[in-house]
Amino acid sequence: MQPNPSERDPYNGLTTLQPTLPSTAYWDADAYRHDLGAIWYRSWLMVCRETDLAEPLAFRTFRIGSQEVVVLRDETGSLRAFHNTCRHRGSQLCQESAGLLTCPYHAWSYSLRGDLVRVPSKSLPEGFDKADYQLYRVALSVWRGFVFVNLAEDASGSAESAFDRASGDLSNWPLETLVTGHLLTKVMNCNWKIFWENFNECLHCPGVHKDLSRLVPIYGRGLMARHDDPEWTHHADNDAPEFSGRLRAGAETWSRDGHVHGPVFPGLTPTERAAGQTYATSLPSMFIVGHVDYMRTVRLVPLGPEQTELTAEWLFAPDALGKTDIDNIVAFGTQVLEEDAAICEVNQKGLRSMRHEAGVLMPEEYDLHRFHDWVRGRQPHMNPNQNDFGR
Repeated sequence: MQPNPSERDPYNGLTTLQPTLPSTAYWDADAYRHDLGAIWYRSWLMVCRETDLAEPLAFRTFRIGSQEVVVLRDETGSLRAFHNTCRHRGSQLCQESAGLLTCPYHAWSYSLRGDLVRVPSKSLPEGFDKADYQLYRVALSVWRGFVFVNLAEDASGSAESAFDRASGDLSNWPLETLVTGHLLTKVMNCNWKIFWENFNECLHCPGVHKDLSRLVPIYGRGLMARHDDPEWTHHADNDAPEFSGRLRAGAETWSRDGHVHGPVFPGLTPTERAAGQTYATSLPSMFIVGHVDYMRTVRLVPLGPEQTELTAEWLFAPDALGKTDIDNIVAFGTQVLEEDAAICEVNQKGLRSMRHEAGVLMPEEYDLHRFHDWVRGRQPHMNPNQNDFGR
């Protein structure tokens, strides 16, 4: 006996009243320090792609909160990551203008494996052993051409294990071989959690993303998926875009005109092509979206309680760049990101009200509740009687 649709695919929405995180979580300096210590310094964070460090001796530095990390490729081709700190007196080690792994202050030098190999002092103190002063190692993991680091000394798992279990399957997209066609970096005047909240709902889509809502008609209904509608069973067999979540009739991808502008990835299934967009998320630092002819990544870095850096990359097959109208694609994606950034900043401005202690979630914001639970689960200082709610 086959289960009926309501048994097989239940309604997604919240059915009980749920408050948001406290407003102080988005602007208070102590709350920001808790975010850094409990989340950003203990999670797998995407920092770059392997191709950004293609050659031996290549290196890049990254700042996460107050922590600076150097990621490099050693002479054997292996990727390594270290705190960008000399073991002598704590000077910043790598600079664009300085020699790799030679401290610009007192010239302590390290191998690309992090071993201390040279101390220029005329004599060494009794008991000093270079082996005791290796660089501070940072856990590193590579997932399909993306480089992740984890600042925790006891880091466990891997970049792959950090992806949301509800993420879409990107196995059929050729991630490892794609190249960057466009890069956008933007500083948003909002807390990093505000951006993720915006990402996890589409109640804002009809008013904020008018062009996107025309491209993805279900977004124009303020919904992300078929089962967000409490009356979805009335349209369970209707595959029209406003119910199924597919792109509008005649559209193939996210672009200004809805058309592809280069070769379509050959390995995609008919379902993946019809969907229009497939998302995979790795909190707190990134998400990636698969379209039929390109992919987009968005990376976040917190710069302060009320400021976040966003870096977006548009990725294409190497042989597609000369055949693809990148401007048509990039302009649409940039428009959506700019709209999101602008409304996130509006959200941030209102949270300072002395009367606003917390907000309330609507049924369609079930993924916000899931995100809030993810944050609460990593924030032991939060009062469990105030804002710790199970699903």
